[in-house]
This record gives sequence, structure tokens and C-alpha cells, in this order.
Amino acid sequence: MNKIILSLVFIFASFSLFAQNKAVITGTVINKITQLPVDGVSVTVEKTEAGTVTDSSGRFRISNIDPKSYNIVFSKVGYKTFTLYNVVLTTGNEISVQVEMEEDIKTIGEITVTGRRTAKVATLETPLSVQRLTTEEIKANPGGNFDISRVINTLPGVGGTAGSVGGFRNDIIIRGGGPGENVFYLDGIEIPVINHFATQGAGGGPTGILNVSFIEDVKLSSSAFDARYDNALSSVFEFKQKRGNSNRVQGNVRLSATELAATLEGPLSNNKKTTFLASARRSYLQFLFQALDLPIRPNYWDFQYKVTHQFDKKTTLTLLGVGAIDEFSFSAPSEATPEKLYILNSNPNINQWNYTVGATLRRTIKNGYWNLALSRNAFNNNITRFEDNLNPVAAEQSLDVTSNETENKLRFDVNQTKNGWKISYGAVVQNPQFSNEGFARVRAAIRDTLGNLVQPEIKANFNTSNNFVKLGAFAQVGKRFFADRLGVNFGVRMDGNTFTDEGMNLFQTFSPRVGLSYVLGDKWNLNASVGRYYKLSPYTILGFKDNNNNYVNRDAGYQRSDHYVIGLEFLPKNTTRFTVEAFYKAYGNMPVSVRDGINLANKGGDFNILGNEDVVTTGKGRTYGVEFFAQQKLTNRFYGVFSYTLFVSQFTGSDNKYVASAWDNRHLLSVTWGYKFPRNWELGLKFRYQGGAPFTPFNEGASRLNYLSIGEGVLDYNRLNQNRLTAFHASDVRIDKKWNFKRLTLDVFLDVTNWYVAKSPAFPQYTFQRTPDNSGFATTNGRPIAADGSNAIPVILQNNDPSVTPTIGFILEF
Repeated sequence: MNKIILSLVFIFASFSLFAQNKAVITGTVINKITQLPVDGVSVTVEKTEAGTVTDSSGRFRISNIDPKSYNIVFSKVGYKTFTLYNVVLTTGNEISVQVEMEEDIKTIGEITVTGRRTAKVATLETPLSVQRLTTEEIKANPGGNFDISRVINTLPGVGGTAGSVGGFRNDIIIRGGGPGENVFYLDGIEIPVINHFATQGAGGGPTGILNVSFIEDVKLSSSAFDARYDNALSSVFEFKQKRGNSNRVQGNVRLSATELAATLEGPLSNNKKTTFLASARRSYLQFLFQALDLPIRPNYWDFQYKVTHQFDKKTTLTLLGVGAIDEFSFSAPSEATPEKLYILNSNPNINQWNYTVGATLRRTIKNGYWNLALSRNAFNNNITRFEDNLNPVAAEQSLDVTSNETENKLRFDVNQTKNGWKISYGAVVQNPQFSNEGFARVRAAIRDTLGNLVQPEIKANFNTSNNFVKLGAFAQVGKRFFADRLGVNFGVRMDGNTFTDEGMNLFQTFSPRVGLSYVLGDKWNLNASVGRYYKLSPYTILGFKDNNNNYVNRDAGYQRSDHYVIGLEFLPKNTTRFTVEAFYKAYGNMPVSVRDGINLANKGGDFNILGNEDVVTTGKGRTYGVEFFAQQKLTNRFYGVFSYTLFVSQFTGSDNKYVASAWDNRHLLSVTWGYKFPRNWELGLKFRYQGGAPFTPFNEGASRLNYLSIGEGVLDYNRLNQNRLTAFHASDVRIDKKWNFKRLTLDVFLDVTNWYVAKSPAFPQYTFQRTPDNSGFATTNGRPIAADGSNAIPVILQNNDPSVTPTIGFILEF
């Protein structure tokens, strides 16, 4: 493949000697409140003479621009000036954007508000704990591999599991909360699964599903959530997709060492009122893993589409969909090391498929608009594991689970501004359907050499199916006072369901929240928020039945998280932003395992299923800390982001004692910067540091007894998270070079993860010592290994080998 890429580079480089081509940018400008087109907006390309004015439909088009990166400025009397930073214009694709402009507040007391405040990303509804990423920041992120889930780790307060920070999983840990505490919305439609090979009940996985070519920007709210969003304990992610180009059919093809992706967009009607986006992606991870001689062979497909139809200036219909097919298999490694053989038999075989489809209808009304959204999402998960995954024997199967989750959702909300008050309210009705069948062997029956029973079998059987209704309603109001110096926003939400014992007592989920923002000066803002948020337990918990076919978790209460946040924001100029925030989160009603006595908030960072067991919702938790964030948008050639978080994360189990959670890394630091050289060369560098993650040591006796049947050690939960890994650090580098031709752009890139070969600490692994040729297990007496492991030689694998992933590929825009 590398020879093909080099040949293409040579060919296009030769053509470039004779090609001199120009780029085009088009788009639409609308009023943020009314969603109506805004005419007469001046659109200028910074540091050029190129510019135009929007027409009566809010549309604009600027052509004949030299292809490179620009900042695009939108201005009109009566509106706040808005700037799109680091917009990369090429000849291959016509860039199309949609911009929302806010009406201008000219003065605040004696303070004149200038364009300097354009770097502010928070809103009246969410005055702090908000970060944004644009499509270019995602695409160019070193080590990100066009994966939004990985790029998010550059933001403050965002960490991952010991495996994910080393590049193996995309678990998103926000301010010390678990990976199942986040919710994701795509153009207003909730998407429960955003990763391939997702952990059911938690959401993380090795690589993301969403196509970055669709994304216009990503908004992360790590507190002060808008009341319209339910089930969020730690964060809300809002992915805004661009519209398909209305002027021409265009697209791109991306090829790298791990995947092939193709995207197409364009008009579906002559009047330009209907546009589409569509993509498909195929992985080549199985070939990469084969080249690395790893015994697992992951393989996936994903698909995505968006269709937008503009009925008139007031009414817009959007259809969208995203889906994935994941296949997992095993293969014998060429060199059978103890580490590779452990991976072979400790991991389950995963086969999944999922999709989300939805339709939203938006119509403007007096002083605002309403949204109607109908969606359906489904997730099918089949997981199996054997004592020997390469040679499966039915009698030696330890796990066999087939699970289906389906949700049908209808949402409606109204958003208006009246006499300076911003008002929103709405409701949602959902119909979840869940089924689960199979079994999990927790402990095998073990007998000694005389046939005496040493350990009875512990086996959980699953055969459940439920179908119920979830309800929710919210209202939110906000206004600025004292000459617009003080912003106050208040919201409330209530949720219920027909399944749990107290589910229809809507007042038990009464969740108020208030946000305050105060303008200290032209460059300074003081922000604060207090809020209560609820989440229904995962369906794997709610649907669990005991061996007598009884639902044992109907008494599960809604998980609760109370947030207290205060922050200071400094905006020295329109391209620079500094924030510092202190936060405290108090958790209640958290599920605790009846069998193990631990809070399930400590789980979810592996490839198993979270929650298939009896729980009591008596657990508590607390996370607190301070975070600092600095961002420099592209001005001339440089842009960069710096974030640091110092925090503590603790949860209680059945003993009601606070102990460090599995996510208590204490320190999170990330630095990302980029530099754009002449002739369309670009260099990006990222550095990450994460404090050592706590982990639980093994129960030596139980591990020895059960290793042969379950393929891994048994943790000693009496010493929960008493040990810590060493700190993780690594750096990624990315180099891009673009060639622009007539209606064609070639981007060749080299992306190297962990280029200086730092060790990647992960949780230790329990196994038995093998014979010199790795054909079997060594024993203390030279005899075949006993079923109870009594003559085995236990070994702890430290699992901290460095992982370096170089990727060379290209993107062809046409």
C-alpha cells in the first residue's frame, strides 16, 4: 500500500507544476433564536480581499480563493460578529457552512463589548464547563486517527481507562465519573452507541463510529447541562453535522493502515432545497493485528447518512442514520508468548450490530422555533468465551450471552425569546425493549484428585424480556439583568418509567439546576452552577432475573449526581481563551453488586457486559477537583490547546466506605499544538500525561483455583483499588501535505502514536507459567496440571510494553 501512496504522491506532485487552481466557500447564515435566514451579512475571508454579502435566503458564495487555511468573519449591524477559525479551503471540495448569529448587546453598563468576546463558547443556558471542537481540529489531531472519541481526550477533565490512554479503547471518563455517565446527541437525536465493539451498559470501545467528514463541530458540557437532556450524570456531547453541499456532488476517499472510508454529498433536487450526505467505512484492523502478531482479529463496517429538505424559510426536515457491524475472531499467533496466549483466552468473542435512525422537523414560530424528533435505535450484542477460544468445546464454555436493546423515542421542544427571557420547554416519550438470554459461569465446579468437591459451580442464567415506557418533561428560563451584566438561568426536569417500583413517582427525579454568569469586565467572566441530575440504570441491570425467573432489580432507584461548579474565564483577545474551574460532584443511589459488594461505577472499562447481576442502589460517590484550560485559535500559522485537571474520585460499596475509584488518576494533562507551513504543509504534536490508575490485586487462592476455567485471575475486592499503576505519558505526531488541482485535492499524512516509545501501563494479568516452548503449563511436580491449579506456578504479567502505531495514508477530495 505504501508503494501505491508514494506513486500517487509523485504523479500529483508532477501535475502540480502545471496546475494553479482556486477554492470556493459557500454557506447559510441564520438567526440563532428564530432560525430564520439573515440577509445583508458581510462575509469576509481574513487577510484577503475576498468577500460577499448574504442574500434574502441567508446564502453566500465566495470563489476564486487561494487554497489554504483562513478565518472567515461574519458581521452585520445589530448582530455579534462571528468568526470561523482555521477553515481549510481546498479545490477538491467546495466548503459549505451554516452559521448561527446572535443579536448584539452593544454595552454592558459602562463597558463596551467588542469582538474580543467572540472566543466565548458558553451560553446563558450552560454558562460554564463547555468546550468545542471544530471539524478541522478533529481531522488534524495527532494520534486521533479521525476518531472523535480519541480527540475528546484533549479537553479538560477528560481521561480514560488504563487501556484507552494507551490507544486500545475509547472510554470517556469525565471528571472522575464512570464511562456510562455520558450521553451523546447527533443533530438533536440521541445515539446510545458511538464506538465499535461497545461495552454494553457502559459505552466505550476501541474505535469510534461517527464519520468526521460529517461533523461541523462538537460541544462538550461537563456540567450545567441543559434541562432538555436526560440520563446524563457526567457530560453531554452534542455533535452538529454539516449539511450536504447544495451546489454540486462531491466527496472524499480516505485510506490508511487501518481503514478505507468513502463519503459523498450533494443536492437531491434542482431547486437546492434537498441535500444529502452518505458514507461507508471498512476496517483493516485485522491485517494490522496480524502484522503485529496479535491473536485477535477485529473487523468492522459502519454507515452514516443525512438528508436535509428545506420546505420553506420556516420549515426544515432532517433525516439521519448511523449504524455499524462488528465482527471479532481469534487466530493463533506465530510466536506464542505468555502475553499473547493470555489475550487469546481471557477476551470474549464479540459480534455486534447497532443503528440509530431519526427524523427531525424544525419550524420557526414567533420569536423562536419548535423541534419534533422521532427516532429508533437498536443494539444487538452476542458475546461468547471458552476455556480455549481457538478450539471451542461446548462443555468448556464460560460465557454465552445474546442481548438486544431497542428504543423508540418521540421528543418535542419549544424555544422562544420573550421580553428578554429565553424560554424552552418540552417532553419526551420513549419505549425501551430489552431481551437477554444465555449464561455466564462465574466460578466453575472444581474437584481435587480424589474427586472431592473443592468449589461448587456459580452460574448465572439469563432469559429475560421486558418492554416498558419512559417519560420526561423539562422547562428552562433565563434572562440577563443589571444592564446585562448578570445572567441567570433556571431549569427543571422530571423523568419516570413504568418498570421500576417507584418509577412513576416523577417527584423522586425532580432535578432543578441554576446557572449564573457575571461580567466582571470586558475580558473577564465569573460563572457558577448548581444542579441535580438523574440517570436510569442500564437495561442489563433492570432486565436481570435470578434463577427463579424473578426480576430482582425492580427496586433500583435512579442514579443521582449533584454538581457544584464555579469558574473564571479570561478572554484577552478574540482568538484566545483561558478558563479555571473548581468542581464537586456528589453521587447517590449508585448500583452496588450484591455478589461482590463493590460499586459498579468502578466497572465498564473492559470488553464484557456491565450489570448482568443483582444490585442494590445504595452506593455513594464523590469527585472533586480543579481544571485549567487555555486555547489559542489559528491566527497566522499557529494554534494550540493546553488543559490540566487535578481531581479525586471515590465511591462506596456495601461497606459504605469511600475508596479510590477505578478512574481516580488524580492528574490529567494534555497539550496539542499545530503549525501550518507554506505550501500546505502542516505539523501537529500532542502530549498526554495521566496519573497512575488504581487497581485491585488478585485473590491468590481463588485465582489459582479458577484460572483454568475462566482464563483470568479473580480480584480480591476486600482490597479494592489499593494498588496503583505508574503514570502514563506519550506523545503523538502528525504531518500533512496537501496538493490542490482542478476539482481535486490530495492530502497525504503520516500519523505516529507514541512516537518516543513510552511504556503504556495497563492492569496486570494473572496467569500460570508456561513450558519453555509455550505448548502447555509448567508444574511444580512435572505432572500434568491439576484442575484446581494446585501444582501450577502463578505468574503476574506486568503488561506495560510500549505500543507504537505508525499510520500512513491519504485523503482524496473530488
